[in-house]
Amino acid sequence: MNWQLTIAVCGGAGVGLGVFLVVRELLPAAPALGPALRRLHQPPGIGGIAAPASRRLDYLTGMARWLRPPHRQLALVGQTPEQYALSVLLSALFGLAMPTVLGMALWVLGISLPVVVPVLGSLGLALVGGLLAHRAVLAKADAARDQFRQAVCTYLDLVALQLSAAHGPVQSLERAAAVCHGWVFDRLQESLRIAQMQMHAPWDELRDLADKIGIPELGDVGAIMRSSGSEGAQVHETLRSRADSLRDQIRTDNLARAEAVTSKLDIPGALLVFVLLGFVLYPFIARV
Repeated sequence: MNWQLTIAVCGGAGVGLGVFLVVRELLPAAPALGPALRRLHQPPGIGGIAAPASRRLDYLTGMARWLRPPHRQLALVGQTPEQYALSVLLSALFGLAMPTVLGMALWVLGISLPVVVPVLGSLGLALVGGLLAHRAVLAKADAARDQFRQAVCTYLDLVALQLSAAHGPVQSLERAAAVCHGWVFDRLQESLRIAQMQMHAPWDELRDLADKIGIPELGDVGAIMRSSGSEGAQVHETLRSRADSLRDQIRTDNLARAEAVTSKLDIPGALLVFVLLGFVLYPFIARV
């Protein structure tokens, strides 16, 4: 009875802590001025850890360092390491509390379980919850990477059209980013705006963004436009050819992914053959 009471108290404390953290993060708060100024005035070439979006998450910095979050994937989906640590912590707390709550419900109904069952179940589900939160971030980053690469193809064509219309390199980059809508072009406009405010070359800012989020195709845009801005080269044909090659690469990757999924379908088919073979051979084996 004492063990069950201890487990119930610990489970209730974990659930209460999780509810407190969720409510704390959902409450509106004024944005912190310091991190915003650091993001706007960071030195060029920094593509590492993003600054915390709010001082409310400063207490998670140590946990974020311990978890070693995927910084490029987080920068691509627009999350900070502290937010990643918070999502993993909440998922782990949810998995930790579920067996305890279930055990208490069974105990109220008169069904008693050994102490080892909820303890091991809580630890196992906490680990599974943290891993699922990590995998969710990676899956979201993979989907965002595919969307970003497709948007880069459109951006290459738009920049080439702006250059063909006798616009300058900087103006072509800005006008091409302002034509389309979506989160990818919002990120491009933000980078170009930061370059304009800090008086940096826009292609250098695009290269830093490509290194930060792990999209080398965007770095190619910066490299091509750098030659246009510094050497005055006519690069609209180079941009169009790079867009065509990128589309071919995306098409090849999608085809390889489809073939991998199709090959996985052979496993259920093979298992079905063995099941049918068992039904056919069972009468002969039963007679023997």
